[in-house]
Amino acid sequence: MASAERPDQEATIDAIVLVGGQGTRLRPLTLSAPKPMLPTAGVPFLAHLLSRVRTVGVRHVVLSTSFRADVFADYFGTGADLGLELEYVTEEVPLGTGGGIRNVADRLGSADVLVFNGDVLSGVDLPKLVATHRDGGADVTLHLTRVEDPRAFGSVPTGADGRVQAFLEKSPDPITDQVNAGCYVFRRSVIDTVAAGRPVSVERETFPSLLADGATVLGYVDSAYWLDLGTPATFVQGSRDLVRGIAPSGALPGPTGEALVLPGASVAEDAALAGGTTVGAGCEVAAGALLDGAVLFDGARIGAGATVRRSVVGRRTVIGEGCLVEDAVLGDGVVLGARNELRAGARVWPGVRLGDVAVRFSPDA
Repeated sequence: MASAERPDQEATIDAIVLVGGQGTRLRPLTLSAPKPMLPTAGVPFLAHLLSRVRTVGVRHVVLSTSFRADVFADYFGTGADLGLELEYVTEEVPLGTGGGIRNVADRLGSADVLVFNGDVLSGVDLPKLVATHRDGGADVTLHLTRVEDPRAFGSVPTGADGRVQAFLEKSPDPITDQVNAGCYVFRRSVIDTVAAGRPVSVERETFPSLLADGATVLGYVDSAYWLDLGTPATFVQGSRDLVRGIAPSGALPGPTGEALVLPGASVAEDAALAGGTTVGAGCEVAAGALLDGAVLFDGARIGAGATVRRSVVGRRTVIGEGCLVEDAVLGDGVVLGARNELRAGARVWPGVRLGDVAVRFSPDA
């Protein structure tokens, strides 16, 4: 049943997931797949988010897509396997957060709408977030999270009544540790006031405008798990935290623990897996290898005695025997010869082949 036909709008809540970004900070991984579709703890990251939206009664989700839009529909289809009704709306040109929300307005049928950034891993209590919004009669409610170092973010101070007071740019001396966590509840009618057909930023345009107009903008503040998976380091951390059960998900394809090994993978008996490692389907891990906080996409092969720490290894990539890979990213189809060392943020583009002992950080070969 189409969303506009649903009865009892107050009892339901639709959701929008913004998945139109190109993920440039995660290249070369995002050269082959959109960021929300990258394998994260064994399944596309988006699957973890979608597994949680049902806890608040969401059944209808609109994916606002742009880059490689077909990949989402090919994997998730109608959403029936998740107990959801999924719709896909593709932006012809990038519209930003506010523009992306406005672009799907005609697909929404509930009085309130949840909005998620599609690259944030969060443990926010969604029922409490929605209850805060409805009980407070808010036009918009933002999930705000507390961070140890807010200097890297714009900050969002709130008053004793929970109302947002301002949206402040990054500062060397922020007045609060509360930052925008990328999850919102909009009153449906507010979405119609966002300018249509052009790029709009909710942070710089929509929310400040609502404050200036006297709208009720609330902040729901908590210290729940929260991580923006925008860089290789945070992508690896998010995958590790999901595997170890630190981050919440209903989509993990196996029990939580120090490692997740997907069906069809082969791991030598004396290989060591630790730190929330994921070994994808069809992977091969040879004798004496050490994987600590590694993320292996499907079909990767790790040679004898190789060490991979806090790194991403792309599909069908081969790491030769005795290699050391730390805090690095290897794209799909890379071939790394024996006894190479890749460390400290190294990135190798898809299809690159390096011979034996081609790259070293240590003086010994």
